[in-house]
Amino acid sequence: MSQPEQQQNPPGTEAELQPKADHGEESYQGSGRLQGKVAIITGADSGIGKAVAIAFAREGADIAFGYLDEEDDARDTEHWVTEAGRKCVALSGDISDPAECRRLVDAAVKEFGKIDVVVSNAAMQRTYTKVEDIPDDEWDKTIATNLSAYFYLVKAALPHMSSGGSIIGTSSVNSDAPSPTLMPYAATKAAIANMTASLAQLLGERGIRANSVAPGPVWTPLIPSTMPAEHVAKFGDNTPLGRPAQPAELAPVYVLLASDEASYISGARVAVTGGRPIL
Repeated sequence: MSQPEQQQNPPGTEAELQPKADHGEESYQGSGRLQGKVAIITGADSGIGKAVAIAFAREGADIAFGYLDEEDDARDTEHWVTEAGRKCVALSGDISDPAECRRLVDAAVKEFGKIDVVVSNAAMQRTYTKVEDIPDDEWDKTIATNLSAYFYLVKAALPHMSSGGSIIGTSSVNSDAPSPTLMPYAATKAAIANMTASLAQLLGERGIRANSVAPGPVWTPLIPSTMPAEHVAKFGDNTPLGRPAQPAELAPVYVLLASDEASYISGARVAVTGGRPIL
């Protein structure tokens, strides 16, 4: 895969992405691995979150998902979930606000009565070559969106989760090998991996598992909306596989971690990096 130089305004939309990302719309086939489960997913309007929502629905889960303000993308995700025969709740809101995290959890519980799986996936990033150029408020916003929202979401969801539940945080290859131009983002991704390891130990006695997924480069609207155009054209070239992942290539890992088949997997950080090692 190659992609042309391009840029969007943050956080980006699928409509402007060239070439289009593959979320498994035409390829993912479920086999009932999440039948009867209820999942909350943040950032499911596009990218990894969208692919996870489609896969979860085709595996039998009902979905409550959050998104910022990308209405057309969110409606498309909702379409694929309901086409799979599952119920869907979609809420627009800024999860850097703790109240929005609680609102998403409350909406899921009101509609479905329980929560089995929490996927904290929504994130923001920006590219800076000088530390002095990073605005203070952007540092705070990145921490709040990527990391604090994970805490707020889990804290609100736990009273509605029971033994067998699964928490999944989206970390990154940057958690282990940080890109210097993505310093605030990389710091949050390392913290997500660390926080997940703590959750696995804190929640084990309740029978609730916690794991993180560490993607490498993935082709999503976040890329052209947060990186210089010349970097976008080369995005993913530095992996051993020589390309970025499609979101659909991440979804099966989330399905495994959410399923009962992963009943003894907790505290793991699963690398999906195209060959770039994570220590």
